[in-house]
Amino acid sequence: MPVLEPKGGAALRPIPAGEAAPDRVEETRAGGTPPALRAGLVRLLGADKVLGDLTDLVRYASDASPYRFVPQAVVVPESVQDVVRLLRYARVERRHLVFRAAGTSLNGQAQGEDILVDVRRHFSGIEVEAGGARARILPGTVLARANAALARHGRVLGPDPASAIAATVGGVLANNASGMTAGTTRDSYRTVTSLTVVLPSGTVVDTGDPEADAGLAAAEPEIYQGLLDLRDEIEADQRLTARIRAKHTLKNTNGYRLDAFLDADSPAQILRGLMIGSQGTLGFVAEAVYATLPVRPAATAGLLFFPSLPAAAAAVPHFAQAGADAVELMDGNVLRASTAVPGVPREWADLPERCAALLVEFRAADPTQLAAYERAAERVCADLGLIAPVPAAEGHGGFTRDRERIAALWRVREAFVTAVGGARPPGTTLITEDFAVPPDRLAEACAELLDLQRRHGFDAAVAGHAAHGNLHFLLTFDAGRATDVERYAAFMDDFCRTVTERFDGSLKAEHGTGRNIAPFLETEWGPAATALMWRIKALLDPDGILAPHVVLDQDPRGHLRGLKTIPVIGAVADPCIECGFCEPTCPSRELTTTPRQRIVLRREMLRQPAGSPVLRELLDAYGYAAVDTCAGDSTCKLACPVGIDTGALMKDFRHARHSRTQERAAASAATHWRTAERAARAAVATADAVRRRVGDRPLAAFTGPARRALGPELVPDWLPEIPGAAPRALPRTERDGAAAVYYPACVNRIFGPAEGRYGWVPQSLVTVSARAGLPVWIPPGVTGTCCATIWHSKGYDAGNTVMANRIVEHAWAWTGGGRLPVVVDATSCTLGLTRDVVPYLTEENRGLHAELTVLDSTVWAADHVLPRLTVTGPVGSAVLHPTCSARHLGRPGAALAEVAAALAREVVVPDDAGCCAFAGDRGMLHEELTSAATRAEAEEVAARGFDVYVSASRMCEVGLARATGEAYESVIVALERATR
Repeated sequence: MPVLEPKGGAALRPIPAGEAAPDRVEETRAGGTPPALRAGLVRLLGADKVLGDLTDLVRYASDASPYRFVPQAVVVPESVQDVVRLLRYARVERRHLVFRAAGTSLNGQAQGEDILVDVRRHFSGIEVEAGGARARILPGTVLARANAALARHGRVLGPDPASAIAATVGGVLANNASGMTAGTTRDSYRTVTSLTVVLPSGTVVDTGDPEADAGLAAAEPEIYQGLLDLRDEIEADQRLTARIRAKHTLKNTNGYRLDAFLDADSPAQILRGLMIGSQGTLGFVAEAVYATLPVRPAATAGLLFFPSLPAAAAAVPHFAQAGADAVELMDGNVLRASTAVPGVPREWADLPERCAALLVEFRAADPTQLAAYERAAERVCADLGLIAPVPAAEGHGGFTRDRERIAALWRVREAFVTAVGGARPPGTTLITEDFAVPPDRLAEACAELLDLQRRHGFDAAVAGHAAHGNLHFLLTFDAGRATDVERYAAFMDDFCRTVTERFDGSLKAEHGTGRNIAPFLETEWGPAATALMWRIKALLDPDGILAPHVVLDQDPRGHLRGLKTIPVIGAVADPCIECGFCEPTCPSRELTTTPRQRIVLRREMLRQPAGSPVLRELLDAYGYAAVDTCAGDSTCKLACPVGIDTGALMKDFRHARHSRTQERAAASAATHWRTAERAARAAVATADAVRRRVGDRPLAAFTGPARRALGPELVPDWLPEIPGAAPRALPRTERDGAAAVYYPACVNRIFGPAEGRYGWVPQSLVTVSARAGLPVWIPPGVTGTCCATIWHSKGYDAGNTVMANRIVEHAWAWTGGGRLPVVVDATSCTLGLTRDVVPYLTEENRGLHAELTVLDSTVWAADHVLPRLTVTGPVGSAVLHPTCSARHLGRPGAALAEVAAALAREVVVPDDAGCCAFAGDRGMLHEELTSAATRAEAEEVAARGFDVYVSASRMCEVGLARATGEAYESVIVALERATR
């Protein structure tokens, strides 16, 4: 049952940092979207599709780039028809639109100063066609989600950017982002077969339609003929044609794809090519059809250390010639910063300043082919000047086929931006640059880049897709200091001249032109090609309504506009570079805010002067939008490459809102938990009796007014899916001969099985363990103890301390000083007892805790019980809901799947499975949170029937039952039934 948690907005007020920041939101914006604009958009789309509160505008103002522009309004269209209406509105009202999906762009492409259009929320989905050879994908689909659907068919998309866990297909296509292995042959330009495009005029063109050209000619004759005229003009200029071809032998996303006029044979196909890499400036891509590639499952990879960056770069061509799929370069700054990534050897922090490394991976269809690659790699390594012995922990420096080791190596590379950004000095802005040179001049380019950095006083971090001559580097400076901005400006001038004049390279290889390179477009392409790009823009978007300054910008200092300051907000969140990797896993992302947005809002508060109306408005909204609707599951920490735990930060804010009286009350509840637990079970039994007699309506009628009077954080909602009370007594067990101590979670001591289901978790676990010859013992004193998670999740430190120490002392005594393992029947409680209690323990009790072996019930079942049992009643199919706690713990997630696989012939984990956000009692306090969090998973589950619906945490099962209408139960209950 809920522990009281009142509101207390004053506790969220930040300590003023002193002088207001130059890029703060002005006081005139405190009211949010201007009334006339809001009214017009509401009439156009409906109120539910218009976000105009100040909090909405600020949380959408930042992306992964160093820029920050606060929109006038944010809209969330639900259909192509909505987009058509928006385009018409923008033309008539002379407004600007910027399309935004994941907001992982590194150069400000997802930001605008007028109307920002969120096309992630309602434009997500994938249809796999032709046995996986083709995929029809909506633009808001996360790349990793699309690849998960294709994996069942042994296929994958060509582009593989490091941001795949968050970046959407629409953004990848709009920037022609390529990644580690795509190069110039597997990117979107080469693998997209057709697009459905909404032109700025509102005309919809499906380039895959056999009648696409006829339709385009009829609907847009000027565009149709204009594309043909441009093609003829380009083809007639042999020098320009040669220049275009030469520029695209390298990775190049700077400007529009002029080679589309050379590669396509009709206006519709020219349009398809132009849209890829156009960064939302020429139209809206409503759907893309990709030709997929086969997955090559065999892999070997190694991290090889070199004495310097040029030495590593010089080795790249040898591995490329040997057939390597990926050759990734990392300098010493990257390697040292990556120690923030979980699993990276701490020894890397002491690596020599000038050292560098190559991450080399070979992939093959089978082990025989892979062995040939490994022999070739060994021959290359034998001739190189590698550092020996390897300056790292054991297991690095050579090649390995171990999947977990390979994944760990790639986590280092993929965390390049976030790890280095996280290690930057607090309060500084991060700039990410991306360029390409001919691969055979990579070593020379590395040496020149290092010299450029030294001349301008930067100590940049360098990494890149070395096999393709593609380098990335990061700079940090204080965007609030004019001298720092001018130093950056001087560096950019020098850098752009060097890349174009000395190397004839690409100023943007895969990140899209963006705001920081748009002023330098002509520097690379020259006046003739640049003029053609302006004409393309005028032809397709004559009113200039889409994404100004993102690809084309006549302001030579345009790249210095909108640079964002980064106020210091605290050690937990200061490393955040606002990359957005946390957002797809956040359960509140469709309801209120995401971890990135919670940090963005906090930073804006600290930009404001004391007494600011902007600060007041943000504070008023922050309690619900950020703190109350955070599930606190901390899966954001798992997604963040540097482990930022925004859930923990929100729990700290909950703690800050508590008065001393409230902390004492929570501690008293912990002290007298035996009484509180019995009262909670009695209340559930009473409510269940009422429900059985007169239904759920009277219970809802009672809790509704109470919530309105006392607040939704104090009184839970009544949900029909709430189970009835557990039996009064726990199953009888014996201590003698017990193989483990069984600790039933208090949620399973209070709640019984789901309505219409038989099988109470404690009875099922006792029975199935005995059946396997591994009896468990339930100590008589478990009532009155708890894993302390309920206090931990609400930020009640005093109560948490009381219960954490009590449960550890009891568990140590029950287990005979750690002689027996403790089996816990809810993964959230397993996590609580394994990790979360530790910071609240006395020094003596930390010693006791270290002697305990805590096993989740899924691990107990998979590793100990199941091998001793015979499944006599298997079912046809089971659908699993993995819990957040299992993801944190690691082994329980796999164990849940193993147990399910033993009792069902088919096991399905929904591709959209994620945190249900029930989070103990939060789903009863804020039912709308769980509803939003489970919507996609519920739709996937509802698409077909299953014989059993299982999970490993009682309240998650309640949340999924509410979302799907199906009776979810513990996998332990299902196992006991299947092995009778």
